[in-house]
Amino acid sequence: MRAGILTGGGDCPGLNAVIRAVVRRLHDHGWEVAGVREGWRGLVDGKLMPLGPREVSGILPRGGTILGTTRTNPYKLEGGVERVLATVEASGIDALVAIGGEDTLGVATRLYAEHSFPVVGVPKTIDNDLSGTDYTFGFDTAVWVCTEAIDRLHTTAESHNRVMVVEVMGRHTGWIAVMSGIAGGADVILIPEQPMTVEGACEEIKSRHASGKVFSIVVVSEGYELTYASGERRQVTQEAALDAFGHVRFGGVGDALAQEIEERTGYETRVTVLGHVQRGGSPTPRDRVLATRYGLKAADLVLAGSWGRMVALRGDAIVDVSLEEATAELKTVPPEWYDVAKAFFG
Repeated sequence: MRAGILTGGGDCPGLNAVIRAVVRRLHDHGWEVAGVREGWRGLVDGKLMPLGPREVSGILPRGGTILGTTRTNPYKLEGGVERVLATVEASGIDALVAIGGEDTLGVATRLYAEHSFPVVGVPKTIDNDLSGTDYTFGFDTAVWVCTEAIDRLHTTAESHNRVMVVEVMGRHTGWIAVMSGIAGGADVILIPEQPMTVEGACEEIKSRHASGKVFSIVVVSEGYELTYASGERRQVTQEAALDAFGHVRFGGVGDALAQEIEERTGYETRVTVLGHVQRGGSPTPRDRVLATRYGLKAADLVLAGSWGRMVALRGDAIVDVSLEEATAELKTVPPEWYDVAKAFFG
């Protein structure tokens, strides 16, 4: 028996830990494993590589993915799905482990529903926005990176009496901003789900300064729309072009917000855009353990022939849910979590 494994979408700390766990478990049960290069692109173009104990030795602490990744959507390529199915048949692949977020697993969901494709999913996204699981691996590392940055910015903000705006990732949800903002003691947090107005944020900052604290830390998700008391809302993007999954390229909301704050308050304001540093580097111990548990569970689902399922964390238990359930909607930040953050605004 032979299984394939792919990593799609953005890279993420912990991907290699999942790959290692899947390969080790399946190899112990006599399976061969083929690594699919560059996400779904590898099945479209037939880019495979052998994966065994030697190939996955030593990769547990490594960031990124040894398989490479792209944002390829076979449903947007002419003949893409047919080529995926042809590669699977020609390569003798009996099962596929797809590691990814909403887009990668969305493709897996369609393939299973439309072609009875033998696929198992593993939830990967630093955004933590998949509804079928309490946490995705990679999220803890991203929050840790952002929290450390906020901690460092506190000292320079206080030294110069400045407002520091920190732009973090979060396309549709503000999990990274909320968690790192709470952990780092941010004074204002702006996220897509709870669109505080620009005027409201400025009032929080002015109130803080009036109380004698002459510096502030503002954390903003890249997907936050600049929202005004007038009802106007403005999305800041780098370019209008869409990727294969219909997403625009975000970036720049931190600069736009900083300009608004400086003009409206008169306080000197600076911006730090953490960008892809949130994705890179070695995963935290929590992410290494979670990714390893996910990989072992995914391999067990393959061995059991349980297709169309995704591994998930519920409480402290590793379980499995249907791919359809897991990708039906995004897991957004609930009001009660944002209330925790708001308790320390200003």
